[in-house]
Amino acid sequence: MGPHALWLMESLTEVLPIEPGMRVLDLGCGTAMSSIFLAKEFGAQVWAADLWIAAAENEERIAAAGMTDMVTAVHAEAHNLRFEEEFFDAIVSVDAYHYFGTADLYIGYITDFLCESGKIGMIVPSLRQELGDEVPDTLRPYWHWDFCSFHSPAWWRHHWEKTGRVRVGAAGEVEQGWEDWLWFDEVVAAQTEGWRHDGALKEAAMLRADGGSNLCFTRMVGTKR
Repeated sequence: MGPHALWLMESLTEVLPIEPGMRVLDLGCGTAMSSIFLAKEFGAQVWAADLWIAAAENEERIAAAGMTDMVTAVHAEAHNLRFEEEFFDAIVSVDAYHYFGTADLYIGYITDFLCESGKIGMIVPSLRQELGDEVPDTLRPYWHWDFCSFHSPAWWRHHWEKTGRVRVGAAGEVEQGWEDWLWFDEVVAAQTEGWRHDGALKEAAMLRADGGSNLCFTRMVGTKR
């Protein structure tokens, strides 16, 4: 549903190793292709949780991929999860965590579902540096109100570490992330119609105007204390 989920998940697994048999929550999984990827590539047992995509739709995709025994589709809101505490070995989220995880208390809530020393990792669209109250002129024509959830890698590190609930390891930009983001939008614009086409065109124009000066992806992993 966003800048290519498989590229982002592959990048995340470079710093958060996934082992066969691990219980993994893919939080904000969209159409579950990232969940299927984790099961197929690493042999993980994955729970594909999303609010905007119906679980029944994801179940069809999971079955078509032959991964019904490995991936469980769940319709869930990120603040109201129905899992046992300490159930997961890892929680991952790509292009979604900024929609629900910017509140100070959320990292405390979500890590309750991690086992002792379990890992949480996310990749989100971000800013190289915090902008304060002024949006750069190059970005102003494209700026949407919900971009207020875009923060810098330093902001995200502090956001997690200040709680004492996790020990942050990797925390930085995805290399060439904004260029991959642009490439994705160019392909979507060329292959789709309607609102998806128009949205991709506008986003691609924003990325070209910015040229990597401000926009990026943050990749971060924490270990539950």
